[in-house]
Amino acid sequence: MQGFENGQTEAVAPPVRITVQPDDKLAIVVTSKDPELAVAFNLAIAQYRIGSGTNGSMTESKAAAYTIDPNGDIDFPLIGKLHVAGMNRYGVAELIKREIISRELVKDPVVTVEYLNAKISVLGDVKNPGEYPIERDNMTLLQALSKAGDLNITGERKNVLVVREDEGKDIAYRVDLTDTKSLMDSPAYYLRQNDVVYVEPNNTRKRQATETANVFYNPSIWVSVASVLTSIAVIIFR
Repeated sequence: MQGFENGQTEAVAPPVRITVQPDDKLAIVVTSKDPELAVAFNLAIAQYRIGSGTNGSMTESKAAAYTIDPNGDIDFPLIGKLHVAGMNRYGVAELIKREIISRELVKDPVVTVEYLNAKISVLGDVKNPGEYPIERDNMTLLQALSKAGDLNITGERKNVLVVREDEGKDIAYRVDLTDTKSLMDSPAYYLRQNDVVYVEPNNTRKRQATETANVFYNPSIWVSVASVLTSIAVIIFR
């Protein structure tokens, strides 16, 4: 972010909340002043036994999830099929709330929706490459790189690649982290679930990937070559 001085302001791309896609998993909880009325809308919490030891097995609770089907629908208790693909989580919550009230099932429902499997992948020349969960709707590229432990010193900062799947097609965005305006104007500044961030290594790092790749950049090699050529020249001259 070169040239971004103290107190300077820079407009960023409009934040876009991540939206529901097929195969996403959602935790949907309905509450009410009368808890008994809301029970029918909430999936049972699954119990898992994990590990064993001197104190016996431990039990872990995990909220059951609604998985978005290939058509972008979920099958919600007492309501049936709801098309939620393309909505953000607040839109899904509002849709369910309207349906519950319109059918006079509960008068005062409070609906909470959370993503369970939203994640991004950070690969390449970073400290800790891997998959990371999206813990907020508007995760930025800089925050994703921070989760991966920042770029290594050999990471190419002027050509970070973000690959995004959109309507069955992969779209590539190239981002220059040293250009503040370009970075913040990029459609890839705010990440979406399943985005892949790839940090390309610089040329020095690429050459280090093979045993002999840097041989021609080693001064001692050229000194040895020059010494041999000098010896051959002396022999020929004599």
